[in-house]
Amino acid sequence: MTSHETAPRAPSRVHQWLELAETVIGNASDRMDAMNIFPVPDGDTGSNLYGTVRAARTAVAASDAEDLGVLLSMAGRAALDQARGNSGTLLAVMLIGMSEPLHGQERLAAPTLAAALERAQTSCWAALSDPQDGTMLTVLGSAARAAGEHAAGLQGQPEDQVMSRRELGAALDAVVDATWQAVVQTEGQLAALAEANVVDAGGVGLMLFLDSLRATVKGTRIDPGLLDGLHGFAASAPHIHTDRESTVGYELMCSIDLDPLAAATLRFELNEIGDSVIMSPLGSAEPDGGAGAAVRWRLHVHVDDHEAAEALVRRAGTPENLVVASLQDDTGQDDTGQGDTGQDGTGQDGAGPGGEVSGPEASA
Repeated sequence: MTSHETAPRAPSRVHQWLELAETVIGNASDRMDAMNIFPVPDGDTGSNLYGTVRAARTAVAASDAEDLGVLLSMAGRAALDQARGNSGTLLAVMLIGMSEPLHGQERLAAPTLAAALERAQTSCWAALSDPQDGTMLTVLGSAARAAGEHAAGLQGQPEDQVMSRRELGAALDAVVDATWQAVVQTEGQLAALAEANVVDAGGVGLMLFLDSLRATVKGTRIDPGLLDGLHGFAASAPHIHTDRESTVGYELMCSIDLDPLAAATLRFELNEIGDSVIMSPLGSAEPDGGAGAAVRWRLHVHVDDHEAAEALVRRAGTPENLVVASLQDDTGQDDTGQGDTGQDGTGQDGAGPGGEVSGPEASA
């Protein structure tokens, strides 16, 4: 290296986390697809989560930002603008929610982790019109409670201990343990999962996402035991979604600029004709917009009559990145005529991470 050259900048810890999560979720995506039956048995939860994490990782790959809030906001907004399905949309909303208390922070600590997960939980519940237990929301709630309880237990302790990497690692141990227990319990919280004898696929993905954060912080491997014994996840388990018919016909997704009143009206109208309605703000559509100014939204809904839903959306505004996908078959075709593999055609078929993916070495 010459005197005029500079050493390449080390990847941010956020990028390291998302890169590891992309690999882990990609390896497990086939099994998550196989066990995906709620809210519709369309067998794409793993692929949707993989695509979401990939978009998030790509967004921060070239960034030289060090602010955690900036990086997570960048990752979440990029992921949300490209999100597919309930699971992908909720994971992107989670990232944006986590970013809000972390603006101005360059290091994650146990108290700020608790604040980030609490805000993420609030954001995800607010984005859904009909939140239900036994889903990713339940798992995220358990993670937020575990982080909050750990942070509360540090009150009165010396500041250097509270903000230490050791305590952050301990908090993440508690978070991942709580998410595992919550994933196991999802099977008994939703009738569809209990009947099929499976746990929630999105909950499994969220658990792996948070375990990737733990591995990144602690410089350890993904826990190989997390997936052992989870009903429906074993490589020998059948693709149960293939024997079930969806109760709705189509999934519509787009981005759209709307003022708050128009957004509330559209959300109400979509609830009248469909379900699984998610509307989450991506940010102001007008740089200097005040109260009542247009906001960019990411929209998701399941409907039987996609033409009626699209008409409502177009009456409200001009949709972008509009996708209408059939939930009645597994072709993955959208209104552009392009299939959605979710993995750039690589079609990874791993049965889970199996502890073979290491996190980056921890540094002070």
